[in-house]
Amino acid sequence: MSDAPDTPEMPKEARAAEAAAIRRRWISLGEMLAVLAVGISALTLYLNWSDKQDERAYKASQSRSASARAAKLVLNAKADGDDRLLLTPAAPDQIVQSQTIIFPGALGVAPVSTTGQPRIEAGWFESALKRAREKAKLPDNSVGDEKLPVVITTRFVVNGEAREDNAVYDIGYGIAGRWLAGHDVTLRGLSLVTRDVGKVPVARIDARWSAVVAIRK
Repeated sequence: MSDAPDTPEMPKEARAAEAAAIRRRWISLGEMLAVLAVGISALTLYLNWSDKQDERAYKASQSRSASARAAKLVLNAKADGDDRLLLTPAAPDQIVQSQTIIFPGALGVAPVSTTGQPRIEAGWFESALKRAREKAKLPDNSVGDEKLPVVITTRFVVNGEAREDNAVYDIGYGIAGRWLAGHDVTLRGLSLVTRDVGKVPVARIDARWSAVVAIRK
């Protein structure tokens, strides 16, 4: 008899090798999926952290912007008759405590202070304004609104914090002559000019008054 190869054992070995290879492939795929899962998890954590950082930065920026806005005061004026302007902050959360109003040196009027009721009254400067206009040879009757520059220092409270604002404003007014009765000054409104009052506020508004006079002549 001739020796024949034991062929039935070969397929078994091949199958075993193939099974081992398959197991290795599954292990490698599992390891790859595990690494991928770890990477996705790390990326998700980073994106969440980044989003929170961005949100915190945005909220901080918004808070700084709100604080900066709160620190800036803009006054609105409402006429109360012809001889008084009632002043209120444009921002509703700002509460005015007191004010000091400085007039141009040409008027020769001392600064006026108010407490608790922010306002501008024509009686504080009307006579002096008429004399200053006469001295400057300005027209007896206004065409449109005239401008009287003033510095207003306002002490106010916002979010429980006391603050102070210094700014140059123009008081808008009209002047009209009446036969045998002199001239009447009518207050129109208030307009913010600049917050740059300089080291000598009077000098700032004196220069503006001179410019106004030069234009109106």
